[in-house]
Parts: sequence; structure tokens; C-alpha cells
Amino acid sequence: MCIAGRPVAAQLRARAPALTSRVVDRLLSDLPVYAELPHEEIAGDIADIVQHNLRLFADVVEHRRPATDAELAQQRDSAAQRAEEGVPLDAILTAYQVGIAMCWQETARDAGPADLPAVLEIMDRIMVLQQQLTSAVSGAYLEARQILDSQEHGGRHALMAALLTGESLELLTQRTGLRPAAGYLTMTLALAPHPDEMGQAPGPGTGVAARRKIRRIRTALDRFAGTPALTALDASGGTVLLPVAEPPPWDGPGGLRELIAEATAAAGVPVTAAAETAEPAAVPAAVARNAEIVGLVARTGRPAGLYRLADVLLEYQLSRPSEALHGLARLLHPLEAKPELLRTLETYLGHGLDRRAAAAALHVHPNTVDYRIRRIDRLTGLSPARPADLQYLSAALVARRSV
Repeated sequence: MCIAGRPVAAQLRARAPALTSRVVDRLLSDLPVYAELPHEEIAGDIADIVQHNLRLFADVVEHRRPATDAELAQQRDSAAQRAEEGVPLDAILTAYQVGIAMCWQETARDAGPADLPAVLEIMDRIMVLQQQLTSAVSGAYLEARQILDSQEHGGRHALMAALLTGESLELLTQRTGLRPAAGYLTMTLALAPHPDEMGQAPGPGTGVAARRKIRRIRTALDRFAGTPALTALDASGGTVLLPVAEPPPWDGPGGLRELIAEATAAAGVPVTAAAETAEPAAVPAAVARNAEIVGLVARTGRPAGLYRLADVLLEYQLSRPSEALHGLARLLHPLEAKPELLRTLETYLGHGLDRRAAAAALHVHPNTVDYRIRRIDRLTGLSPARPADLQYLSAALVARRSV
């Protein structure tokens, strides 16, 4: 099929990249919700689906047929993702209409009187494709929302609430028909903000970025468990319960470290996690310990990653209220007015007493580190160079953060 002597399908495919850019720009200028979406999503998913639709229209015109069900799969997947992110359905349908209208303008712009039969047939193809797109997108969006709503308000939500609060699981089973698993991998997650959440006033854009991050975390958790995870997550993190028959491995293929690495890559943000496997009755205590471990990791400046109680035994024990805790913290009182000395001590110990590594982290000369360590010794009477003193200094730093 030709217009102005040129094949419409071939011309549309050749212009698809440039036309995609113009359609995306139009969406950003005409639809506020799209203007507030994360840049990553605009340049990735949204641009991809626009170009896919343009090439689909070229195929429809070239072969003079409706779109097949398989050719609409990407649009359905995209609509389901937008539903999970909370993008309104009317905005999505309007975006498709804008794209179709611009596609038609591009196709018919050089048409003359002799091209009327081709123009009418192409218009008919466009109307059929728009009807198919509206049906596929609306159906996938509403189905995804229904699933999300039922999960949020259904029995799984009640099961998680009962597990976290220590309610009677026998009564819950009688009421909902849901039986708890024999054991649960309990996890507390702390999620760093995504770049698209930072530097913006709160609004739909930041909300979409946060929901997108959470959705990707949940996808990784569901894939690991082989079943939908019980989650209570917001933009900063939260609690996860995964039903397990036995404690999963910590390291190696299929282990928990691999899960956290996958979740970190998928969400695009550092993820700190604490995990412990527990029977249903022990879930509340395990969750409380996990939360405390994640808090200790943050206060002690450790890197993101996966932790268990064994990794923070000293910090955990020293965080228990006691007179000894205050006594240890007081060992560093002479350094309170010297923040550069405290920072040097923390960095020096954190780098395993490596003066060069500590100096690089502090952006000073190694001799400066040596000088500051000698000053710490003079002020406190404690030196990292003496093994007995090193234990006190490490404990005092932990105690100082805990009091």
C-alpha cells in the first residue's frame, strides 16, 4: 500500500525512531502524569512500547490484517506494570490515542487526491488497531489491579498480620481457610532511595519511582520463593515472610546473598537485609531481631548487604542497656571536641588498621593518620596498636553509637 508513490509500511519503519522521540515528547508535554514519571521509565519502557506500536502499525498496513494476539502481548505486559505502579488507566489510554493520532499524521501527510482509496483503507486499519489496543490494555490493567487489590485485602494479608502479631493461627485457619507454612524466612529490608525519588518534591513521579522499586523487589522475592511472598514494604523497606520447608543456604547458587544481590540489581538501589528462619510462633521475635540488626548495621556504617546475628554479635550485645555500656562510651569523651580524631579512629578500625587505606578514605596523608592515632592515645590512654586497648576502642565506638 502506497501514498505519494512510497510504500507506507517501509516509510513508517524508517521513521520509527524519530517519530518515537516526537511521540514521547508530546506525552511529556500533554500528560502531567507522564511528565512526572522517572526518566529511566520514560527512556526505557515507555519509549520501547511506543516504537513497538509504530512497527506493529507498519505490519498491519503492510499485510492488511488486524494485529494478532501475540503481537499485543507487550502492550498487555506494559499495562500490567503501569497498574502495579499506580499510573491511572485514563492516562495510559490517552497516551495510546496520542500515539495513534501522530502515527496517522505521519502516514497521511504527503497524501494527494489520487491517494484517497489508500488513505481510507489505512484509516480503517488504524481504527481497528486502536480498538484492539484499547481492549488489550484495559483488560490487562484491570486484571492486574484486581489481583493487587485482592492480595492486599484478602487472606494473605490477614495471614501476615497474624504471623507478625502472634495471633492464634488456628483461629485464622478456621476463619480464612489458610494454613501457615511449617517455617518462614523472616527478612527485614532497608532500601535506599532511587535517584528518581531524590531531588524532587513529593508527587506522582516520586510515588511511581518508589512503587517501581518495590515491585522489582517483590518480583525477585517471589521468584526466589516460587510463590508470592508475604510483604509489608514501603519506599524505605519493611518486612518480608517467605514460606520455607527448611532454612535456605546463606551463600552459593540459590542462596540468600544471591537473592539480595539480585534484588539490589533489579531495584537499582543498595539493599540492606537481615534474615532468620523461624517457626510461625517465633516469627514476631525473629522480625524484631532482624529490625534491630538492620538498625545496628546502619548505625555502625557498614555497607549494604545481607546480615545475620552472628555478623553483629558484639554490636548487638553492647546495644543492650547497662551501666557498662555508658562506661564504655565515656572512654571516648576526651575526643568529643575533636571530631576529626573520632572520624579517624572509626576509619582506621574500619579499614583493619591499614593506615594507607584509612588515609585514602579520609583524603589525608598516611603520616596524618599516624599523628592523629598518637593524639588519641594521649587523650584517652588507649591505642589501637595495643591489642588489649584495641578491644576497648572497638567496643567504645559501638557503645557510643548505642547510648
